[in-house]
Amino acid sequence: MDYVSALVPPVVMAVFFIGLIVTIVKSQGGANKAKEDAFVDATLARAESARQVSRDTED
Repeated sequence: MDYVSALVPPVVMAVFFIGLIVTIVKSQGGANKAKEDAFVDATLARAESARQVSRDTED
């Protein structure tokens, strides 16, 4: 019976990991891709403008 209790945690973690990978793969592209891309672009633009502002104030 000890072997069952030793195998359960790795099997459970493997099942959750496979579920995570499947969810990530399924969420790539599709209808939400444009929305996700817009969010990433906005975040990058915000970070870039903050970096430029901090660079301007250091001088």
